[in-house]
Amino acid sequence: MDKINFRFLLIFSAILRVFLILYGEWQDAHMEVRYTDVDYLVFSDAADLMASGKSPYKRSTYRYSPLIAALLMPNSFLHHLWGKFLFSASDLLVGLLIHSILKLRGVPEKLCTFSTMPGKKPALVDWSSRKSKSVQGSSYMRINGLQGIRILLASIFTWRRLVFGIVSGSIFFILTGLCFYFYGWDFLDEALLYHLTRTDPRHNFSMYFYHIYLHFEQEFSSLEKLISFLPQFIVQLVLVFRFAYDLPFCFFVQTVAFVAFNKVITAQYFVWFFCLLPLILPWSNMNLKWKGLACIFLWMGAQSHWLMWAYLLEFRGKNVFIQLWMASLLFLASNTYVLINIIRNHAYCPVFNLLKHETSNKTTKYD
Repeated sequence: MDKINFRFLLIFSAILRVFLILYGEWQDAHMEVRYTDVDYLVFSDAADLMASGKSPYKRSTYRYSPLIAALLMPNSFLHHLWGKFLFSASDLLVGLLIHSILKLRGVPEKLCTFSTMPGKKPALVDWSSRKSKSVQGSSYMRINGLQGIRILLASIFTWRRLVFGIVSGSIFFILTGLCFYFYGWDFLDEALLYHLTRTDPRHNFSMYFYHIYLHFEQEFSSLEKLISFLPQFIVQLVLVFRFAYDLPFCFFVQTVAFVAFNKVITAQYFVWFFCLLPLILPWSNMNLKWKGLACIFLWMGAQSHWLMWAYLLEFRGKNVFIQLWMASLLFLASNTYVLINIIRNHAYCPVFNLLKHETSNKTTKYD
């Protein structure tokens, strides 16, 4: 019965994604606020260029791996629907990985299914089914999916962790080498190096956006760049030293902190940590009825408050930059408060604590 419940969850999630994809087509054609934004056109145009034998980097503002454009090449003759279905399917695959990881860590089947459900929450389903969000957001989700694979494989045997590290590292360097072979420095500059110095003057959730907007025409000093990275770096360092052995939890809190303190934050960034949330729920002592719901409503309220000012700026042309910046500060505060509560209510559970080492043909057991 439990297995059927999880299977039903996957089937329902798949049907819901198909519905949202079709609904998104209608909204894009009939409503002022589109279901997606212009980013998807960038991906699709890059895929069209690659299909015609040209470099995807001939499309301005395409600053991603050519592998993403290659995956979207069928968009050219499938009315640009391929990308949405492809990345919605990858979202379901992440759900399967999460379920497998939880079972591997000894979580009961019912709790596995219950913990997987937040990964199918409406906001995440919505982002993974959007045109641009499915491509941009879920491409990042695949990175977290690889983290999930790493946890899954690393939790089995110590020597397999080493083998997996060698194999995954080799694949990374091989693919990077191939991309450089075909697209040269355009690939390195746009897909990798650009993100180290990126300054985005458009409004976004980050507390830094208004300063960048006001000084975008000027050259930022090295001190300014350092100051913007310093809080993010310090928080990451503290979290690594504190939670390194509780690997899934460390991934989650690091990702939340990285997004919260980043120079650029858009809605699809939230997918990065939402897909990791089910991996920590079985070890949370937070009371869902009171403190849990309070954290959820606080986070959603701060986000909705920001979206209100963003709508007035973007669609109504109101001069609300100060209000929007203050909303960004409030959103940072809400992220920080929620993260602190998650940490305080987490039962620390190291993944790689060695319980027993058996010799000869017996396996090594882990907590």
